[in-house]
Amino acid sequence: MTDEPSPAERALYLTAVRGGGRLRPEDLAPADRPTLAALVARGLLTPTATGWTAASPRALGDRIGLELRTRALRLLRHAERLPGTLGPLARAYDAARHPGVDLPAVHPGTGDPGTGDPAAGTVDDAAEVRRRVGELVSECREEVLAAQPGPRPLEALRMAVAQDLSLLRRGCSLRTVYQPVTLADPAARSQVALRTGHGAQVRVLAEPYERVLVFDRAVAVIPADVDRNRAAFLTDPTTVAYLVAQFERDWARATPADRHLDPPSVTTVRIGRLLARGLTQRAVATRLGVSERTVAAHISRLRDRYGAQTLFQLGWLMRGSRDDR
Repeated sequence: MTDEPSPAERALYLTAVRGGGRLRPEDLAPADRPTLAALVARGLLTPTATGWTAASPRALGDRIGLELRTRALRLLRHAERLPGTLGPLARAYDAARHPGVDLPAVHPGTGDPGTGDPAAGTVDDAAEVRRRVGELVSECREEVLAAQPGPRPLEALRMAVAQDLSLLRRGCSLRTVYQPVTLADPAARSQVALRTGHGAQVRVLAEPYERVLVFDRAVAVIPADVDRNRAAFLTDPTTVAYLVAQFERDWARATPADRHLDPPSVTTVRIGRLLARGLTQRAVATRLGVSERTVAAHISRLRDRYGAQTLFQLGWLMRGSRDDR
């Protein structure tokens, strides 16, 4: 029996309620008998000498709520014990392999286990890519580097949060570079802030860069097609070192995410929109009736947020903003 009444059970219970809280045998059709039995089993209907009486659903809600909370606590305790239970197996696994180097061999372009070069294995199935990346996160010992251009799907951030926090709790470093578009979404900002609150380092780079994940500077994962449904898992030391150097170059040019996590003020947004229309700093000050020094302070914050070096670049980056009237 499920936790919640079925549509048929709800309908029959409401029939009893509308009948003054009572249900008589003559009110039932033969097909209602299984539904009646289910309502009695739930405690929503109580048998009497003349039929059945409706009981309060609140009592059922309290009982089921208690059962669910008890079940949830048991699952949480089990989840906390599981790493310790699997610890001996994990240590034996680690001792039997060199971390990050002997990935399952795959044929280039197929993603099937075989005798292909493990240093350049391509996996075609998106679900299998996610599974292998999740395995690399779980096995990571020191550091994850992640360059994530373009908007990040909120669902993907939510799905990965438990694994990311587990990574951080066991002392690993997590550094991620995003583009401003990711942090433009309040829900995505909240997900990023959840990670930074546990020690993750996040920076924002407002220029093009390539997607890459690097685990312990031993395994790199890059897209293998435009749609990013295929991925290449690379373990060649020279290739991985090159990708790490590219990441470090982008990281050095990026700005800290804490300048982006708090939404800009209304005045800052208005100034940004006017700059996107091509107005000069003096013209913006005149339009808004504020000093040029005030406008300059807001522009400085916008430059930090968008990673812009000049007013022209800032206006270009903000060109999607609406006009400010």
